[in-house]
Amino acid sequence: MSVFVEEKKKVVALLSGGLDSRLAVKMMQNQGFDVTAVAIKTPFCDFDCGRGCGFEIRETADTLGVDLKTVYLGDDYIEMLKHPKHGYGSGMNPCIDCRAMMFKAGKKVMEEIGAEFIISGEVLGQRPMSQHGPALRTIEKESGLEGKIVRPLSAALLPPTEPEMSGLIKRESLGMIRGRSRKEQLKLAKEFGFENPPNAGGGCLLTDPAFAIRAKDLFRYIETPTTNDIDLLKIGRHFRFNSKTKLVVGRNKDENEMLQSLALDGDILIETKDHVGPTSLFRGDHSEKNLKLAAAITLRYSDAPKDTTGVVIIQQGDTKPELLVYPVAESEYLQYRI
Repeated sequence: MSVFVEEKKKVVALLSGGLDSRLAVKMMQNQGFDVTAVAIKTPFCDFDCGRGCGFEIRETADTLGVDLKTVYLGDDYIEMLKHPKHGYGSGMNPCIDCRAMMFKAGKKVMEEIGAEFIISGEVLGQRPMSQHGPALRTIEKESGLEGKIVRPLSAALLPPTEPEMSGLIKRESLGMIRGRSRKEQLKLAKEFGFENPPNAGGGCLLTDPAFAIRAKDLFRYIETPTTNDIDLLKIGRHFRFNSKTKLVVGRNKDENEMLQSLALDGDILIETKDHVGPTSLFRGDHSEKNLKLAAAITLRYSDAPKDTTGVVIIQQGDTKPELLVYPVAESEYLQYRI
């Protein structure tokens, strides 16, 4: 005699790799759902950027026993960032528009696999711009998921969702976590047997004040930045000579190598000849005045003496001419620092 086994209901989870999203997945698994995880990468917050935004994402999915799908929000994200409908946070972070885009991506996966609803690890009141009641409702509306987003960690404090009203999930199995403290999450992690729960995520680069200043400068002068432009923002010291011209000076060996890999046709790489120092990437108007300034700044950040001239190598393509310059004084170059 065959035995009929009811197929598990499916849900989609936005998985960042942090503790909150892991807990949300586990809560749904404990209620008998088959969870598929969606990891979102953007040019500013992805799980390769080393800031804790979604570290070890594949290992996390494997540990939780969920299928993982990755979605990259590239050009569309950059376009949105120019004029986010719901504005910026304290930096250049368009949190509400960003979350709506992420949920739209999750919605596509939800429809593809026939899932019932979508979950996330968001906690009421944890982030000032996007995790208060009105913002959460706006995100649902903008993503076309009204009533279909469940935030298990705080859901018992929020209005009932469609899955709850239809009996798919029970309110008594939902959390009542609020605010920025992680005490309740760590307690829950212990109950679930999570070993070494991750620290709070580093967050989106756009919330970092120094990075936001560089991003605003880029968008002020470049109508549609490329991912190469944005990758450059993540490293080095930045100098703006004019609307078309920038210099990025490496701060260590890794950044020097990254600048070399990010150089495009038409860019110039600058290095000191006889002293340990940075690699600089010079992009834009290669006038003699700008080139000398770029070389002088590069020499200034090297181990070369600050009171005498030094030789700097100017590499463009296969040519490597040398330039003798005097290191620029701090009072002169700070006006160009972004």
